[in-house]
Amino acid sequence: MSERVVIAIPTYKRPLSLKRLLDAIARLDTRHDVAVLVADNDCEKQDGLALCHRLAPSYRWPLAAVPAPERGIAQVRNVLVEHALRDRRCAFVAMIDDDEWPDAGWLDEFVAVQRRTGADVLQGSILFEQDGPQNDPAPVPDIRHPTGLIAMLQGAGNILIVRAVLEELPRPWFDPDFALTGGEDFEFFTRLAKAGKRFAWADGARAYGEVPATRRELAWILARAYSTGNSDMRVWLKHEGGLLPLLRESAKIAGAVLLSLPLALILAPSPNHRRRPLQKLFRAAGKAAAIAGQTFNEYSLVHGE
Repeated sequence: MSERVVIAIPTYKRPLSLKRLLDAIARLDTRHDVAVLVADNDCEKQDGLALCHRLAPSYRWPLAAVPAPERGIAQVRNVLVEHALRDRRCAFVAMIDDDEWPDAGWLDEFVAVQRRTGADVLQGSILFEQDGPQNDPAPVPDIRHPTGLIAMLQGAGNILIVRAVLEELPRPWFDPDFALTGGEDFEFFTRLAKAGKRFAWADGARAYGEVPATRRELAWILARAYSTGNSDMRVWLKHEGGLLPLLRESAKIAGAVLLSLPLALILAPSPNHRRRPLQKLFRAAGKAAAIAGQTFNEYSLVHGE
């Protein structure tokens, strides 16, 4: 009997996107035993739960949905892991976000690369469908790497985790301190790296994502850069620390500000060219804020449907 892969989906106020994802999962071309688990972080309307309950009787795979009552992306991921591990046949947990959808060969490619590399956690590529003109000067780049072992992963939106890895970790698997800030995935990967776990990239395990026009606006891009810098530095402070390392990091931040600020001013008349130095500047500002003890709750504002 083939090993079971539990496909774990966190969702919040995106029933239409969740339906698209579940439809794509039902079309998977796979030889593996599959179960689908959805955790709904919206405890008011619970549209995700209602959708799954409607689909479950005729769905291709076993489909379960559970509430995740405590608000936050780390909390909903923890609910998914807890329920997935209750399935004794579960060998892998595949996490995919509710605004993504997989290619037909997504799951088998993930497992095949895991077998070849022996990696503990793998990430698949994400290709973005842009909502805007073809000649958009600021398209969101695809997230891709060549298949093979890699030093660090980039996010938990399209990943495969070996069950044993989750069983070995103390709870909570994802740090609730990053509930509304993001960065819970990077903190999770950082702990795994320190524990000697191996990562791999599976380029053929592709998911697709939708990019609304609002996410290509400069204000959103800079807010995201600030948020990423803030959460990354909070992860660094949690796991590295020490006076001398902190002084070195502070010097790097100061250097980024000194280089990026004048360049951004020089390129200010050119919207297409000023974006990069401004991103570096805002990322450095986010890191400096984290050192000062400030957090940025990016996910307190919900981008639903």
